[in-house]
Amino acid sequence: MAPRLSACLVFLLILVLSLQESPLHAADTLTAEQPLSADQKLISQDGKFALGFFQPAAGGSSSRWYIGIWYNKIPVQTVVWVANRDKPITDPTSSNLTILNDGNIVLLVNHSESPVWSTNIVNNTIASSPVVVLLDSGNLVVRHESNTSEVLWQSFDDFTDTWLPGNKLSRNKKTGVIKRMISWKDRADPAPGMFSIQLDPSGATQYILLWNSSSVYWASGNWTGNTYTGVPELSPTNSDPNSAYTFQFVDNDQETYFNYTVKNDAQLTRGVIDVSGHFQAWVWADAAQAWQLFFAQPKAKCSVYGMCGTYSKCSENAELSCSCLKGFSESYPNSWRLGDQTAGCRRNLPLQCGNNGSVKAKQDRFFMISSVKLPDMAHTRDVTNVHNCELTCLKNCSCSAYSYNGTCLVWYNGLINLQDNMGELSNSIFIRLSASELPQSGKMKWWIVGIIIGGLVLSSGVSILYFLGRRRTIGINRDDGKLITFKYNELQFLTRNFSERLGVGSFGSVYKGILPDATTLAVKKLEGLRQGEKQFRAEVSTIGNIQHINLIRLLGFCSEGAKRLLVYEYMPNGSLDHHLFQNNSAISSWKRRYQIAIGIAKGLAYLHDGCRDCIIHCDIKPQNILLDMSFTPKVADFGMAKLLGRDFSRVLTSIRGTIGYLAPEWISGESITTKADVFSYGMMLFEIISRKRNLTQTETRTEIFFPVLVARKLVQGEVLTLLDSELVDDVNLEELERACKVACWCIQDDESSRPTMAEVLQMLEGLVDIEVPPAPRYLQVLAEGAASKT
Repeated sequence: MAPRLSACLVFLLILVLSLQESPLHAADTLTAEQPLSADQKLISQDGKFALGFFQPAAGGSSSRWYIGIWYNKIPVQTVVWVANRDKPITDPTSSNLTILNDGNIVLLVNHSESPVWSTNIVNNTIASSPVVVLLDSGNLVVRHESNTSEVLWQSFDDFTDTWLPGNKLSRNKKTGVIKRMISWKDRADPAPGMFSIQLDPSGATQYILLWNSSSVYWASGNWTGNTYTGVPELSPTNSDPNSAYTFQFVDNDQETYFNYTVKNDAQLTRGVIDVSGHFQAWVWADAAQAWQLFFAQPKAKCSVYGMCGTYSKCSENAELSCSCLKGFSESYPNSWRLGDQTAGCRRNLPLQCGNNGSVKAKQDRFFMISSVKLPDMAHTRDVTNVHNCELTCLKNCSCSAYSYNGTCLVWYNGLINLQDNMGELSNSIFIRLSASELPQSGKMKWWIVGIIIGGLVLSSGVSILYFLGRRRTIGINRDDGKLITFKYNELQFLTRNFSERLGVGSFGSVYKGILPDATTLAVKKLEGLRQGEKQFRAEVSTIGNIQHINLIRLLGFCSEGAKRLLVYEYMPNGSLDHHLFQNNSAISSWKRRYQIAIGIAKGLAYLHDGCRDCIIHCDIKPQNILLDMSFTPKVADFGMAKLLGRDFSRVLTSIRGTIGYLAPEWISGESITTKADVFSYGMMLFEIISRKRNLTQTETRTEIFFPVLVARKLVQGEVLTLLDSELVDDVNLEELERACKVACWCIQDDESSRPTMAEVLQMLEGLVDIEVPPAPRYLQVLAEGAASKT
């Protein structure tokens, strides 16, 4: 008996200890008798969501605590709702969340009668015994303990930044109240930020994105019955009976709203108004254990109004979108690090404007920035030349910049929405700076000039002798195909201190350099230590030791401290993107364009099948195809590439690439094969054929998805209507039909139905017959929708 009694006592002791260590609230309900304290949380019945005290995982202040709801079963902290988003508490151990007899949920600190946060319910219709319940939908509701249908308050009516399935982002026609989602201030601060999404208050059936609750920078277009006019990709998902989602738009006498549901409750999906100002849709991929982005608007990063704040420039193709102008620094560096650049930049040195009347005072000067899209809120001044335009700005202490292109434009105080623009409509702008920010101009004493010139001659002589000594070594290494290890100061010399920028690419800027033997180089200077290091290793490991006429050649690299640079052969004709989507293109003949398509296919086929390890590029698009002097295409930018051993057919990786060229398997979180590159190639081939973006807008502001037209015209035998109008008299009809069929085969829903790149090459070269491809399911839906409107 003694051993059995002893065992029972041990069991009871363990049970008691475990109960003491467990949170009191393992259930989904909160009552007045059991408030929620710092070490407790509510958990929804199916365990999907939890409510409790938390600190944002991104960091920020260690003394800020919040009450919120998050996904409970995944390893990545993902908060979907915050109660006290702009009123954090500093000591959760002295705080609790409780419900009062009047039905109000309150957050109390130190037993104070004045709550930090409250639901502020008035006109309580519940007689007694209100409770708080966390539902499996992520909705927190106040209701009667015994009547589940009578809801007094719900978090679904109090949006923060996240839109969960089943919730309604609505406009009440009776009260005029419009629900809206507001972004976090930054990734560590859930306080309301600068960006929001809501239904159009004018009564239109479209959703709009706003900056500072005032400036609209994107609109979905009106609801057509199946989709929004500005979001045609929604249509196939909504119409497909096999789709994982169901969308609903309701417009009645009481309210207007849109919502969505997920057919598989286990699938985690959320919509978010991000701190960057983009509306994003995410799906959780169990295989990758990460959130995967499958939708984002606006597609162009720099289209977000005010994203970079004042005195900052937005670059569409750079990994770090925002950068301060010369003479300015980040206003709040920590906020920039956490994703909020809306406060912009501030001057390093004050202007001398108030002293410009003094003879001895240095006058403010102007720094030119070229190839930009000019900022908003310009003022026109009636002057006839650039000199008078500058004087007009200089005389007004509030004038911060001017531009002259036949018309004088000036800006007062802050500059907002300045963007890099390498296209035909680019302009130059002159930014007003303190004279101390710019090199001294004017007369110098002759002895200063002599010293400077002498120093330059001596320095140049030493550098020339050094590089003459290095030239043979560099030439031998390049001929052997081995990578050259450059020193940073060598690349500074070869690029004239990075003075001639060729463009902005993924993860950094590209500069022109010249070797002592007159060989021209392209030097990519990687920016952002973490991203730059990852891309640096990816590029060196993938293309460092391979050579093919249709792959960009890596000549060398530099790795000194935090500096990471890659040196490539120079491509004088730039990117395919530039020639496809800008006027006066040099690829206006069908023969040249078709050979470019074949060349790209050869390069990809070599990556997939011709190397020791299979290489999946992961980001095929026109911007990443460069053209040499004879317009031979070179696949470039391997910063997202993945190596795949020959003994494996798939690789599991987080989502990467560019929206519009992504294969469906990226979205579903499945493992990736070379067929992901095939899909991207097909989407790009459509653009090569038409010389238009796959998604274009007509004069009547209706959206046309080009692959839909291809699917229809192939069946109708009218492929000539698909061609770039400049090529109609120059085209080989057999090659055109072949290219259209290949593109459609490449973008099949099922990756097993897509050809390999080797098979694509055979098709394009006419070595095999090509059957008419079936239209992918999503193209069928779009084509039917388009046909019904014509």
